[in-house]
Amino acid sequence: MRKGTSFIKNVFQETKEYWPTLNSYERFEQVVALVLSAVISVVIVIASAELIAKVWNMLITGALDPLDHQVFQVVFGAIMTLLIAMEFKHSIVRVVSRKESIIQIRTVVFIAILALARKFIILDTGKTDADTIMALAVTVLALAGVYWIIRDSDHRHRLAEETQSDG
Repeated sequence: MRKGTSFIKNVFQETKEYWPTLNSYERFEQVVALVLSAVISVVIVIASAELIAKVWNMLITGALDPLDHQVFQVVFGAIMTLLIAMEFKHSIVRVVSRKESIIQIRTVVFIAILALARKFIILDTGKTDADTIMALAVTVLALAGVYWIIRDSDHRHRLAEETQSDG
């Protein structure tokens, strides 16, 4: 709890320090990022409590059978939803703490891959046609390729910066 409190204190301290140097749009962006971060935090807490309650009820009633496809879909679909929300919040926190700009293509692509992975987990293969499954698979491969290209480009950019600073 102390670490979270110090993080919040640091974010507000950094925002207070940089506020005079920000233009009006950057201030607007900072406020929106702070509000979004708070809203997503509330959603994550509520979704976590719902997931815990759902799993607890399944344990009590004896319905928690991880080998049952329906149970697997419900539980892991909810877990993936939480992971997506946490990654989304993490990307906003990086903006608030002024470590990155507002639009992070790598994060957007990563969240899209997570969302598609969640879709595969909750997909009812008995009711989904092969074309839909193929389209989702191709989309995942395309996003993975984009993610790899972006990551590789970022890596080369960092190496170039390090080389320039050493030379």
